[in-house]
Amino acid sequence: MEITKKQFTSVLQDDRKKLDFKAGDTVRVWSKILEKGKTRLQAFEGLVLSRKHGTESGATFTIRKVASGVGVERIFPLYSPNVDKIEVIRKSKTRRSKLYYIRTKAVKEVKKRLKSVTLSQDEPEEVVKTEE
Repeated sequence: MEITKKQFTSVLQDDRKKLDFKAGDTVRVWSKILEKGKTRLQAFEGLVLSRKHGTESGATFTIRKVASGVGVERIFPLYSPNVDKIEVIRKSKTRRSKLYYIRTKAVKEVKKRLKSVTLSQDEPEEVVKTEE
């Protein structure tokens, strides 16, 4: 009896393995969404925080973007048939392989902005007299 190996996937695995993106790059991921029996493509563009498990079958990558002032993160499987295509928009050089510190950095920046806004509201307004 002969055992054969077959791939039952609609994803071109060689093309996905060759994708050259890492943490710090900006990518746009087109994912398939099923609505009312029809599929449509939806883009999710953001900064790659991490890429895990290399080129294994269970490889994933995390993307973060800010939408309406709220940070949104999504984890995409690299070889998922629901991911239509991955476009690398901008490459960048980073010193870390995981950029999880950006989460807290963004929170600190928002808090800093809130403090500056509240300080300006608490200060008394100067009355300016105009000569008529």
